[in-house]
Amino acid sequence: MVQRMAVSLRFALLLFAAFVSFQLISASDDATILYESFDESFEGRWIVSQKDEYKGVWKRSKSEGHEDYGLLVGEPAKKYAIVKELDEPLSLKDGTVVLQYEVRLQNGLECGGAYLKYLRPQEAGWVSKEFDNESPYMIMFGPDKCGATNKVHFILKHKNPKSGEYIEHHLKNPPSVPSDKLTHVYTAILKPDNELRILIDGEEKQKANFLAADDFQPPLIPEKTIPDPDDKKPEDWDERAKIPDPDAVKPDDWDEDAPMEIEDEDAVKPEGWLDDEPEEIDDPEATKPEDWDDEEDGEWEAPKIDNPKCEAAPGCGEWKRPMKRNPAYKGKWHAPLIDNPNYKGIWKPQQIPNPNYFELDKPDFEPIAAVGIEIWTMQDGILFDNILISKDEKVAESYRASAWKPKFDVEKEKLKAEEAAAGSDGLAGFQKTVFDLLYKVADIPFLDAYKLKIIDVIEKGEKQPNLTIGILVSVVAVIITVLFKIIFGGKKVSLESL
Repeated sequence: MVQRMAVSLRFALLLFAAFVSFQLISASDDATILYESFDESFEGRWIVSQKDEYKGVWKRSKSEGHEDYGLLVGEPAKKYAIVKELDEPLSLKDGTVVLQYEVRLQNGLECGGAYLKYLRPQEAGWVSKEFDNESPYMIMFGPDKCGATNKVHFILKHKNPKSGEYIEHHLKNPPSVPSDKLTHVYTAILKPDNELRILIDGEEKQKANFLAADDFQPPLIPEKTIPDPDDKKPEDWDERAKIPDPDAVKPDDWDEDAPMEIEDEDAVKPEGWLDDEPEEIDDPEATKPEDWDDEEDGEWEAPKIDNPKCEAAPGCGEWKRPMKRNPAYKGKWHAPLIDNPNYKGIWKPQQIPNPNYFELDKPDFEPIAAVGIEIWTMQDGILFDNILISKDEKVAESYRASAWKPKFDVEKEKLKAEEAAAGSDGLAGFQKTVFDLLYKVADIPFLDAYKLKIIDVIEKGEKQPNLTIGILVSVVAVIITVLFKIIFGGKKVSLESL
């Protein structure tokens, strides 16, 4: 049933794509500056960097589940660099310019970039075969995710006409990267009225003005004044608003050595307290693993469980009086604070005119002469496709409808079917999140000795989705046990019982 529905859906999408493609053909050819679908080999048209540090091998590969080709990052933990020169440099100063491309994170994106760089003409000092991180780009646009970083970058390099320095201006509050493994299309629209629009899958996620101080960091137009770098704080400048009262004296009855807590002398041991019973006992059902080696692993000890005899009693083990707050406790004596008569406020250097200040009505964009991908990523499976540079928003919209949307719809329907087969109601999504988290936990350095066994447990859980919670609890128990071992010492942790 699901297969018949998928076939029908593909047929309908193909008809829709054909219709939109007809519209696309009718659009002005002059509006499209670059369109790269990777339907044919990229060799000879794209130049792979020959720099030694860029060992990653680019591949032309089909997107998973499609007949559509893209440019693939085939190996993890490597640097990649490839560039394509435009037939002619494109001016960004006149009219609308649309930058658009698709990327599919087929294995996710834990740490790495999937962005594009739009480079200045080679007169700026670079050559295609030596394309690298230092090659002078004009715009950097696209997903970047690692640690606390999770954003769709838009970075503009703008030349200060006074200093001659190129400064990176980052879009504030950029949208986050979609967390799934579907194909997504990223669009940046630069308008002649200084407006910038960022779209993901055709939906506007951010709008900004290139000249607005609140939209870019740092702003394109610098401050009129700056702190004087030669101004120094006077040695006698007192910034303390409050000071200890020099006339205050510690009271004679102030005991600094009194403890914060003391035993409650009025407390009485509860009736029925089991003095001779331990709080924990060896698990009587635990057995020594068959592969346990006493010489290598040490003497095996059964895991502990709560003593069942203590459940009905008020307590077990040696009884001790509880502690209570000491009414005589005062702590260390400090003189009370008073207003500082010499307080002058927080010192700041005086402001002077900014020698690099300038005004402008429009950004002084330099031309785009090439588009390149230069990334260092921990993930493989990143697939780039349908790279477009156009002067017409409608052309970009048409490509989204004809080239991206049919693929995305098929992927989304397949994902829904997989989630429904796994149990639906959001459980599959929850399970994926849990297992992704557990794999990260397995990479924690202090668990290195148990990593392979933990991963084995996780993989078993993935094959039996109904055990998700149990697997989670088991791995958490291992972490707690290892932490206790690190803090207090102990025997080797056993995973065989999980």
